[in-house]
Amino acid sequence: MKSFVLLTAWVWVMCLSGCTVLAIADAAGSAVVYGVKTTVNVLDAVTPDIVNKKK
Repeated sequence: MKSFVLLTAWVWVMCLSGCTVLAIADAAGSAVVYGVKTTVNVLDAVTPDIVNKKK
């Protein structure tokens, strides 16, 4: 019975740590996406004639 409890606890810890890793990866990915969007918007604001060529 004791080994079953330990095994169950270990499985829960592994599941929770997996969720934590996914949450950190999701937050990092979102930060990268928003960082790139911000960079593009700043470059577009500073140099609109390069990004949006007028015909």
